Order: sequence, then C-alpha cells, then structure tokens
Amino acid sequence: MGGRVVVVTDSTAYLPDGLADELSVRVVPLQVVLGGRSGAEGSEVTPAQVAAALAAWVPVSTSRPTPAEFAAVYREALEGGADGVVSLHLSRELSGTWDSARLAAAEVGAGSIRVVDSRSAAMGLGFAVLAAAEAAAKGGSREEVYAAAVGTAERTTTLFYVDTLEHLRRGGRIGAAQALLGTALSVKPILHVREGRIVPLEKVRTVSKGIARLEALAVAAAGDGPADVAVHHLAAAERAALLAERLRGRLPRVRRFYASEVGAVVGAHVGPGVLGVVVVRH
Repeated sequence: MGGRVVVVTDSTAYLPDGLADELSVRVVPLQVVLGGRSGAEGSEVTPAQVAAALAAWVPVSTSRPTPAEFAAVYREALEGGADGVVSLHLSRELSGTWDSARLAAAEVGAGSIRVVDSRSAAMGLGFAVLAAAEAAAKGGSREEVYAAAVGTAERTTTLFYVDTLEHLRRGGRIGAAQALLGTALSVKPILHVREGRIVPLEKVRTVSKGIARLEALAVAAAGDGPADVAVHHLAAAERAALLAERLRGRLPRVRRFYASEVGAVVGAHVGPGVLGVVVVRH
C-alpha cells in the first residue's frame, strides 16, 4: 500500500458488484433503520428489503456514519503507508455524511486527507470514485486524484423519474420539488440533481413517457462525444432493462455502461419504481 493514495467513499456510490474491491476503494456504510431494526447499508440491509418495507409503508430512516468510523479508516490507510487519502461522498445537501468525513479528516490529519462533496449520489458519486481510483492506481499524487474526482463530478448529469414524491416529501429531501406536491396524482415527476439538491425538471403523465423523456435527456446530456452511463432502479428491473437497451442503441460512443439497483439509503428517499440515469460527458 505504501506510496499510494487511498480512495474512500460511502455506501451510496452503488458501485457495480466487486468493483470497489477490484480498485481497492474503502467503502464506509451508512446505517438504515427498517421499522426499528438498524443495519449497515449493503451488507446488512438490501435494496429488496427496503423496497418491501416502503411498499408496506414501514418506517425507513437512514443515518450517516460517525466521524469515528471515518477516522478509523483514514488512520488505517495512513498508518499502512499511504501518501494520502481522497474521500468522496454523497451531496452534503442530502446527508451529513460529508460533514462526518470532514470532521474525521480534521482530527486525523487534514494535510493528508482531501474530502470531496460529489454534489450527487449513486453513480453520480460512483463515477467520481472510479476516476479517483484509476488516478490513484496510476500513481497519481493526492492532488491529481482529487482533481480527477472533482473534474468528473463537474461533468456529471443525474436524472431520475419517480412514481410518487411521497417518499421524498417524508424524508425532507425534495427542496424545490415541494412545488410539485398537490398536483394531480396522474402527474409523475422527472427530477435532477442540481448544485447538490434534488429539484424538479419536468412532469410526465405516464411511465412510458417518463422512460422516453429520461432517454432523451440522457442522450442530450451525453452529447456527441464519449460518455459513461449508469442506469439505476429500485424494484423496477424491467423498466431499467428497457431504458438501458434504448440508451445503448442511441449512444454508440459510450465507454462504460453500468446498470444496478440503488441501495437502501437512496431507495428510502425515492421509493420503489424509481428509474435513474447518470451521464458523465468526456
């Protein structure tokens, strides 16, 4: 490990299975509480469990890792001979996770640790993590790894469709999307992440129109150049497969294409049926 920059993230990056281990990324889990039972996201609480709980309107809440949890990971990396740490997290507008990481970095050694607010979540965070990990694997300095992460985050578009705003409203995560509440139940929102916040973008009337608009918006975000794309869902595998198939057909210059279910933390706030697309323009 000596001489290398260690990349740390949290469990909301939703990296494809095995990729974190392959790239030596340390993942610090958030906690999820399902009807009074608490567990670590991913290892102890699965997307399927969250989808089932939400469908049954069982209370679902989430909590950030403690600064001590991050500090332990940072210390282990630095004591193991790492040159530094770059720690990337979901938007500070959506969670206190970034703040826990910042406090831990100040305690352990701020000069050795850079903490990044991805201003997003899911693969909106995950692609920045991959860029950082690849820069680290090539022997990049702490500043080079940090720059790779920030540059990727700045080129990322995160879009998603939800069946209902109710879960976002209950979790207090919708900000400007409050404006959509009280509209006809037949209206289904398309939202995006802007400056770290979830905000409304458009309204559609049906699931099929929602999928079609996500497709068009993703194609526009990718532009004519190469791009990386991820499709996310929660308990909506068929919708996700359909959208992924359409995007593959329309984006011939995609470099990397991932499809995965969102985990418990994001799932708890958007609800079953969510369909998301993350595009990184190169």
